[in-house]
Amino acid sequence: MPNTTKEEADTLTDTENKPQEAGERQLPEKEHETLPESIAGIAAVFVSGLFILTFIIQQFEIPSSSMEKTLLIGDHVFVDRLTPTGKGAFPGFLMPYRDIHRGNIAVFVSPEQPGLYLVKRIVGVPGDHIHLENGVLYLNGVRQAQPFVIHNRYEPARDDFPAYGPAGSSAVEDWPQTLRQHLQGRDLVIPPDSYFAMGDNRDVSFDSRYWGFVPRNNILGSPLFIAWSLNQTEADFPQNASVPERVGSFFRTAIHFFGLTRWDRVMRLVH
Repeated sequence: MPNTTKEEADTLTDTENKPQEAGERQLPEKEHETLPESIAGIAAVFVSGLFILTFIIQQFEIPSSSMEKTLLIGDHVFVDRLTPTGKGAFPGFLMPYRDIHRGNIAVFVSPEQPGLYLVKRIVGVPGDHIHLENGVLYLNGVRQAQPFVIHNRYEPARDDFPAYGPAGSSAVEDWPQTLRQHLQGRDLVIPPDSYFAMGDNRDVSFDSRYWGFVPRNNILGSPLFIAWSLNQTEADFPQNASVPERVGSFFRTAIHFFGLTRWDRVMRLVH
């Protein structure tokens, strides 16, 4: 052990015994989180996420081509369930209510088949006068320029609406009578608390021309953005698929996830 003089020893002793300055005070050691506290934290995050996905934002997958090219088969969209419907319990300055406007895309429960969710563009709001000529929309007497619309094949009953009545047979039995009640000349007048919805891909869209008005209470919300998009076809969404078929489809998608993803559509706003 090296020798230490008395002065050096006194210096060391004074340094060790000297009180720490205010800025050098040691902070108390943070207590470790207990298991019950960890579980409670995880549960809070889970409940918050569940609340958001149930009442504020909900995910939907597009299984058909009725909204091409705005929304493609395999697009996964996040839908705002509060601000377009006014169904939230939040104060207005936090989640302001805004009504569905003409031209908005909306997700709603099908008037023809309860339990089935549809996504279409709102082309007519209460009080509007609308009709179609050769698939072109006329709103309140003015021809509408809609560059997002796809229309290639002419079918009079579908594309000259409502001149020929409903575009086809419908499970909504009173639609033909309701249609006649709201005709003014060549126009269909949208009644209160109702909307007229059509798909952007007019040749394949099964919409209000076939089954009638969309009641306000049927509207669930409005798509915000595409969370991700998979290059799929309608064959990837078979009706009444068995459990083994669903499991097989899931694993095929998981295996080829990166190759199937349309990366240029991820996080794209919907409008």
